[in-house]
Amino acid sequence: MASKSSLDLPTAEKLQRARRASSEVARLDTARKNVLLNEIAARITENREKILRANHADMGACDLEGTMRNRLMLNNARIQAMADAVRDVAKLEDPVGRVLAEWTRPNGLRIRKVAVPLGVIGVIYESRPNVTVDAATLALKAGNAVVLRGGREAVRSNEALVEILNGVTGMPQGAIELLDSQSRDSAAALIRAREFVDVVIPRGGAGLISWVAENATVPVIETGAGNCHIFVDASAELDMAELIIVNAKTQRPSVCNAAEKVLLHADVAPSFARRIVETLQSHGVEVRGDAATCELAAELPVRPAQSDDWNTEYLDLTICIGVVKNVDIAIEHINRHSTHHSDAIITSDEKRAQEFLQRVDSAAVYWNASTRFTDGGEFGFGAEMGISTQKLHCRGPFALAELTSTKFEIIGQGQIRP
Repeated sequence: MASKSSLDLPTAEKLQRARRASSEVARLDTARKNVLLNEIAARITENREKILRANHADMGACDLEGTMRNRLMLNNARIQAMADAVRDVAKLEDPVGRVLAEWTRPNGLRIRKVAVPLGVIGVIYESRPNVTVDAATLALKAGNAVVLRGGREAVRSNEALVEILNGVTGMPQGAIELLDSQSRDSAAALIRAREFVDVVIPRGGAGLISWVAENATVPVIETGAGNCHIFVDASAELDMAELIIVNAKTQRPSVCNAAEKVLLHADVAPSFARRIVETLQSHGVEVRGDAATCELAAELPVRPAQSDDWNTEYLDLTICIGVVKNVDIAIEHINRHSTHHSDAIITSDEKRAQEFLQRVDSAAVYWNASTRFTDGGEFGFGAEMGISTQKLHCRGPFALAELTSTKFEIIGQGQIRP
């Protein structure tokens, strides 16, 4: 447990403020929370130029390239999307105070199970500044204080955004705290501060998530890492398969629900392997393949896959293709190599699809659809905190409802236990 004495003073003060603020935020009623959220959205729009200047400075100072640089970049459209997302959160049903179950015992005791805030949520994330706003506003709507620890590459953007959020009239002091991101010390302190923090959510690549999970003493909800697979079965409609694979890989390759692996049934591979390799390469995708794929697409520049390719989340325009004998081997391969995020089967065989849906141990399993739909908004939940790849306390896209815990309220008329 991180004690007050083991924390540097600025970090300790911020964590203490968040803990004190959590009880005040928990008491906010729905109307007041929505006023704060709509004011946040307005201030983001009003301070567009300030946000862009800070982000421009971050872009000039960082050495990120490709898709990772794109994740850091803000522009007018992305800032407007931030503000719109906050307004969407304001429109969502308040999860706090929901009566989840209620019953009366034979002795007359009335018992009800009620949703309550978690308390203080710590969020550790990498380059995307929009996470700063998403995490803070979702935590607020669910009645929680939040402690943010962003990546050093977005330090100016995050500071500008948190200053804007905390400038809203009536925002409880300490409800949104931002830790120093210039060293790992603040992240290490956050994940061990059990006295002040109730849960930590890491958002980013597999390395960050593993580090948090292995070193935290605060309970962790793991999110994000997505080594996602698409299995093309023998009965797949190939035009559909091609469309889904291209979408899942290229629509936004830097996100956790983008496809990273394609498995081809041995019966369909001779007619489809070359075709899908050629199509992906025409979209700028580097294709790596097992021996069978390399042979079937011999005239195309397919890089031979190495053993670590099958476990790699590329987050870029790279994909690995393999050939398997049957659905059983495909399922076994996916369960062994995937991060249990999102995996899909393309098939016309309903029995085989149902087998795949039941046996693949992932948070989201698809039949004839792109893995890119694993998203709170696409599932109808509204904004989300992330995609959980663990089984406790939530799995899959998690949003407001999952940012609460429960307590039991028991109402009696003088009952005592005999």
